[in-house]
Amino acid sequence: MAEVAGQGACAALVGPATDERFGDYQANGVMALAKKCQIKPRELAEKIVEKLDVGDVCERPEIAGPGFINFRLKKEFLEKRLLELNYDSSRLGIEKTDRAQTVVVDFSCPNIAKQMHVGHLRSTIIGDCICRLLEFEGHKVIRQNHIGDWGTQFGMLCALFWEKRSTPTVLGDVEAFYREASERYKTDAEFAERAREATAGLHGGDKRWRRVLRLIVEESKKHFDEIYKELVIVWPVGSIRGESFYKDMLGDVVAELKKKKLAVESEGAVCVFPEGFKNKEGEALPFIIQKSDGAYLYATTDLAALRYRVRELKADRIIYVTDSRQKLHFEMLFAVAKAAGWLKEGQAFHVTFGSVLGENGKPLKTREGENVKLKELLDEAVKRARGIVEAKNPELDEQKKSDIARAVGVGAVKYADFLNNRTSDYVFSFDKMLAMEGNTAPYMQYAYARIKSIERKAQLREVDVETELSGIESLDLSEAAELELAKQLVRYGEAIEASLADFRPNYLTGYLYELAQKFSGFYKSCPVLGAEPDKRPTRLLLCDLTAKTFRHGLSKLLGIEVVEQM
Repeated sequence: MAEVAGQGACAALVGPATDERFGDYQANGVMALAKKCQIKPRELAEKIVEKLDVGDVCERPEIAGPGFINFRLKKEFLEKRLLELNYDSSRLGIEKTDRAQTVVVDFSCPNIAKQMHVGHLRSTIIGDCICRLLEFEGHKVIRQNHIGDWGTQFGMLCALFWEKRSTPTVLGDVEAFYREASERYKTDAEFAERAREATAGLHGGDKRWRRVLRLIVEESKKHFDEIYKELVIVWPVGSIRGESFYKDMLGDVVAELKKKKLAVESEGAVCVFPEGFKNKEGEALPFIIQKSDGAYLYATTDLAALRYRVRELKADRIIYVTDSRQKLHFEMLFAVAKAAGWLKEGQAFHVTFGSVLGENGKPLKTREGENVKLKELLDEAVKRARGIVEAKNPELDEQKKSDIARAVGVGAVKYADFLNNRTSDYVFSFDKMLAMEGNTAPYMQYAYARIKSIERKAQLREVDVETELSGIESLDLSEAAELELAKQLVRYGEAIEASLADFRPNYLTGYLYELAQKFSGFYKSCPVLGAEPDKRPTRLLLCDLTAKTFRHGLSKLLGIEVVEQM
């Protein structure tokens, strides 16, 4: 385009064709370029096609409409590409980035001495998926679970813990423990004074209170770990980092912002007024970093964490995964950090998400109006999945039924979340997410299990699948369903790239669903084990690569377990 038009920075805008009848890919950028050059789009398209050499990949490009350029992949290219995927099955032909970065991803962030609830689901699983995608692309990912463990409420918890220290399982019910501490703080003046003493001791470095806080945090982590294990979320050592880690940096953060003349006193508090932020009255909006009594705030800790991640962890990028209600906070945080010279443009991202709703269209709650506990929600999903397994495959042994029910139940909850645009709210429905038809985890897991059943049948027929695939040197994609499946398989890298571009897992789930549909069409029209001997290796390879793509997409990137039987 640049050569023909004599223009730089030409955008070809190549993407999958909207109508498969006209090809596999379509370039839509000619019209804009033609307008810029003041030439007829179709005339320009003809000149571009004349210069274009894509003969190793496509048939001769065709011009459609006012200037669209359509491309149809060659059968020979697809056959060659599938063989390449077969030889590189660990990465399915997808190369690592040649611009590896250090990326800090801040996600999950549950509350100490409280059970995780449905409000923590999206940050936890979307954040984990982003980490998996970035790691697969070749980046060094530093996971950060930024938990609150600092401030008055923790003095309150420490005071109650100290009072009950002779009780064997003080934090057996973390929620009840938190409620009791909160209620005592409001109604018992003597306890409130002890809580203030504990807070002062924590902030002053008193070893006793620091030890008590550490015990509370560790006990809380046990509860979190149960949920993380169920959700297949792994936190490497050092990933869970509390606000208290940054306590000794807060004063320096305020001092540095003052020195750079960014922080000023306003009504006794220390504030930064980042440019472009105003309240409803049109007045400059303050980012408060120190209260009039000298206490630091959530904003101060976030600034300290951001500065630490850039300076000490050497982060090229920082990604924060929280709900959209914190949008203004992060916009102001990034603006202050940029003004201070800690952050470059485009170095930090706030990945937001919508709410999980009940069938009444309101945020999902219990009948009593409380947030649904995440453990209870996952337990219910597994219980319902167990019922499906019992009905579909009652002859399986108990352990297999339990394993499949866990994979299907938890996978259904995660997949139902991923398939939605992350910025949208969605209605939580067990019936929909556990359905065996449609864009659901059980449907994907069943598609994978169906392929594994072909492999088991092959053994009964004394067909050595591994030997046939290892020795394969040529393919024969002569059937339409084979070609359609092949085209979908070679597009896997595009789905990953799209998911990473804006951190949206729904592009990946959309790809996997389409792959399942293409495989279903192939499975119905193309016998595999019953195929002619010269056709069987091609079809076995298509099955094998489909299974590997399902397993990689679900298990490796989405953190959803696959099962070999349903």
